[in-house]
Amino acid sequence: MTYRAPVNDMLLALNHGAGLAAAVKAGHYGDFDGDITAAVLEEAGKFASDVLAPLNRIGDEHGIKLEADKVTTAPGWPDAYQRWAAAGWNAVSGPEAFGGQGLPLAINAACTEIWSASNIAFGLCPLLTLSAIEALDAHGSDELKSIYLEKMVTGAWTGTMQLTEPQAGSDVGALRTRAERAADGTYRIKGSKIFITYGDHDMTDNIVHFVLARLPDAPDGTKGISLFLVPKFLVNADGSLGSRNDIFPSGVEHKLGMHASPTCTMTMGDHGGAVGYLIGEENRGMACMFTMMNQARLGVGLEGVGIADRAYQQALAFAQERRQGRAAGKAGNGSDPIIVHPDVKRMLMQMRALTAAARTICYATAVALDVAARATDAKVRGAATARGALLTPIAKAFSTDIGNEVTSLGVQIHGGMGFIEETGAAQHYRDARITAIYEGTNGIQSIDLVTRKLAANGGASVWALLDELSGIVKQVEASNDPAFGTTGAKLRDALGSLERTSQWLLERVSSAPNEALAGATPYLRLFGSTLGGCMLANEALAARDLGEGAGDPQRYVTLARFFAENITVQAGALERTVMDSAEAVNGADAVLLG
Repeated sequence: MTYRAPVNDMLLALNHGAGLAAAVKAGHYGDFDGDITAAVLEEAGKFASDVLAPLNRIGDEHGIKLEADKVTTAPGWPDAYQRWAAAGWNAVSGPEAFGGQGLPLAINAACTEIWSASNIAFGLCPLLTLSAIEALDAHGSDELKSIYLEKMVTGAWTGTMQLTEPQAGSDVGALRTRAERAADGTYRIKGSKIFITYGDHDMTDNIVHFVLARLPDAPDGTKGISLFLVPKFLVNADGSLGSRNDIFPSGVEHKLGMHASPTCTMTMGDHGGAVGYLIGEENRGMACMFTMMNQARLGVGLEGVGIADRAYQQALAFAQERRQGRAAGKAGNGSDPIIVHPDVKRMLMQMRALTAAARTICYATAVALDVAARATDAKVRGAATARGALLTPIAKAFSTDIGNEVTSLGVQIHGGMGFIEETGAAQHYRDARITAIYEGTNGIQSIDLVTRKLAANGGASVWALLDELSGIVKQVEASNDPAFGTTGAKLRDALGSLERTSQWLLERVSSAPNEALAGATPYLRLFGSTLGGCMLANEALAARDLGEGAGDPQRYVTLARFFAENITVQAGALERTVMDSAEAVNGADAVLLG
């Protein structure tokens, strides 16, 4: 089946769950007209359904090829990319001074979900380009911006992030790629990188690589890393392409999923060294790279949302068509569609509810980042910056965990047919798996949440968010709507668990770090499931107020209730896991190594 963007669900999540409408009303978005959001998403959905979704299976089956230092993508991919860029989709949130449309990041976040749902391997390429644009715009010289930024914003050229080496994965400070100063003010880069997404391809005529490397006199560790812009082709003074730079794909990986996305080993220095241009200051490359990585982490979270929604749509269609058994209490012959069976309904509801919660968390992250950049009041910008920093690891880890869980449920609903490649359910499952690994593993996101984001300003950002969530719960309780069931009580209990656990961890981050780290992953899950439950309840309240303007408002109430009573209700167990399991986790050597 093809893909249809759930525009109504996305608009409710964006405007009300994530707070875009309120931020626009408060003036934080300047002269942005929020009424255009629906039109943008409708058009993005049409392009995704008509052009990108049909190529998803083709890309998976055909894959990519490396021959004579060149990577060839699957049939139809270069043409689709050219059409995508020509339609302006790469430029949605790009700076207007360099050919962008200047729309909010939140709008582009919704589009990123659409590209990921329709064709996740395709959408991964512009996702990284957008991150590279952020780094160049924030840290690059005016000269580099004038040469490269418009080409990247419009999508004429794509960008990559080159961090990983065989001995330096999550431990970036261990990298060995070298940079040497040249007399003309440029640098010569020598070394190799692995796992470089879209390190080479045939969809554009140039690729702009952002490479971490170490100068000869640099300090050890991350304090001695610099960031360099290394183009595939050098650029002449008139803007035309010059000679090929000394950076080549020397291998491609054969992967579990994402077959259509080239993952390359990149080699620099076989012919004297790749010409590189410094981004920012020497030995300050990590600060520049984090600009890229934070944007990319939100994008990967949106990949989790997109692939989850694609799997849900396919599983729902299959459950309506596949006939097995009869509904309970039904007499007579013949089989019913499997959607009549309560357990199948439960799985479908779990898929939809988890996807909806992850969507709103990601959108809320994008709105916070927007307000941090756009608001005129310094206090508002500061609070939004802290909110965006807090939400980013949750958006990345919770949403990609959800992507893996939902695609697994999609296979389960298909039964034996899900284990067979021809239905496509298995591809979603395979493609989703990497999202919990790249751009910082989900374990690293949990560590970041506990050791940096929770601890920032004594937990002030967390307490401020919990106060807002408590306000939502009060509205649910005050509604006296029996359709909410026990939603209010379940969310109230979860908030209590999250508050107590946050305080417990905050007390141990410095005094007993191993205890805090042992509970980091269940804590992030507790945070995500509580936050998601409250956000879905907020959307349900908004849908009731909008009435028919939200389609069928009651379905959002039902969805929020299901999430609270089936997922958020696990908060108490997660609280006990965080607090009670540290000793067993840290004392596990006897079991693991004995």
